Amino acid sequence: MTGGLRSGGLGRRLGFVAGAAALAAAVWAVRDVPAALGARPSGERALRVRRSKQFRNGAFRNTSPSPVLPPGTRQQVVREFLRRTQRKPRLPVPLMTPGPSRGGDLDAVWYGHSSALIEIEGRRVLLDPVWSERCSPASFTGPRRLHPPPVPLYQLPELDAIVISHDHYDHLDMDTVRLLARTQSAPFLVPLGVGAHLERWRVPASRIIELDWNEETTVSGLRFVATPGRHFSGRGLRRDQTLWASWVIAGERRRVFYTGDSGYFDGYAAIGETYGPFDLSVIQIGAYSKGWPDIHMTPEEAILAHLDVRAGVLLPVHWGTFSLAPHAWNDPIDQLWREAKARDVRLVVPRPGERVTVDDPPPVDGWWQTIL
Repeated sequence: MTGGLRSGGLGRRLGFVAGAAALAAAVWAVRDVPAALGARPSGERALRVRRSKQFRNGAFRNTSPSPVLPPGTRQQVVREFLRRTQRKPRLPVPLMTPGPSRGGDLDAVWYGHSSALIEIEGRRVLLDPVWSERCSPASFTGPRRLHPPPVPLYQLPELDAIVISHDHYDHLDMDTVRLLARTQSAPFLVPLGVGAHLERWRVPASRIIELDWNEETTVSGLRFVATPGRHFSGRGLRRDQTLWASWVIAGERRRVFYTGDSGYFDGYAAIGETYGPFDLSVIQIGAYSKGWPDIHMTPEEAILAHLDVRAGVLLPVHWGTFSLAPHAWNDPIDQLWREAKARDVRLVVPRPGERVTVDDPPPVDGWWQTIL
């Protein structure tokens, strides 16, 4: 009897220890979530937000109404997500290590999703870097990568600028930003309000350049212009407290346009007229749905945007790394390739990590179709 009591006491103590360990593990797992949510603009940043023509009635607005879920589409979106589609490849995504430049003055390296390196006239510009396993405020939940980054973040070459299009988790990642703040000296160029997130993550204010639409700055001899997009923002329950933007990157001879995330709109023609023509367009093609037609482009609309801005070569991004919509993982690039051939658009589809020389782009070889 005594032995049984002792055994029961030991069992309770072990149960308590296990419960305490589980609680500690849970606390540890969510410890960074409050920081990952970012911060609301305050002080001078908040004043600039309120002065913006894009900020009305307490939130940033698109130039035309762009609801995330238009009325009557919610049930359609649910049905789309319940439909069986191939959300990831059956074989590993082939990765490459960028080789040396072949001497051109405009190269690009796609690292996956919307993360890309633009090498323009001897300067290096990193777009929307996300190196984490998940695009989420927590490390244990949220969309997981379909492939690892092709190179470690610390192996990136010395950067001249880091450009952020908006504050969604698949474009602005706290851990990536923190590591870049430690390992690089380049400034972060961000839309209005996004600097508050970076400051919470201990990026020095001297390395943060915030711009409103059609404002510009010069960094390392390159001209950067924050141009309009059609999207939304937010890392928590409140939306649209920070701005979203597309970006013009211009040197003396070469020009690049990056859409960030955006629905198709007539602003692209205005951007092409004002800042084009462009040698390269970097355009979002994935995570579209009939349920949210105003905030992400379909592949066919991406071709229209490329033509509107008067670009030479199209580099598609925002596909093949995170499954964020109900379509099959390969649908965006299959549809884009068909449309590009039909419209005689020069398209490049590099493997993650593969260097592309814009003046001598490799032919599209359909590599993704070999891993279906």
